[in-house]
Amino acid sequence: MAKTAKAAVTANNNTAAASPAGASASAPRQPPKRKAPPRQRHTPMRTCIICRQVRPKRELIRVARTPDGHVLLDPTGKKSGRGAYLCARRSCWEPALRKGKLEREFETTLTPEDRAALDAYVASLPAEVKEQQRSQP
Repeated sequence: MAKTAKAAVTANNNTAAASPAGASASAPRQPPKRKAPPRQRHTPMRTCIICRQVRPKRELIRVARTPDGHVLLDPTGKKSGRGAYLCARRSCWEPALRKGKLEREFETTLTPEDRAALDAYVASLPAEVKEQQRSQP
């Protein structure tokens, strides 16, 4: 009888060591924690200097005034110098060049070479469809 009581005590000690302190054998298990949803990446936003629409940086065209004073297109957005952003629409580019908005933004005058390069880019933009033409069947 002493052997069976000793075996019972040893068996109780083994189960107590296997389970955490204070937890009973019939306690329900907690469900595993869910992973947090992936965070949405930050999208840099910029404003067109003509129409003042705020859009993602990748949708706008950057024009940069380099440290040596030239004004040129910056398709990568990484050239050094002061930058200004314009929509890829003629309705934003034509007033920027015609009314001197780019010159005011950059506080400089456009050289004929710089203006010719920007005019060539404006000429490559597709012509816009007027609002009235779109609404008519």
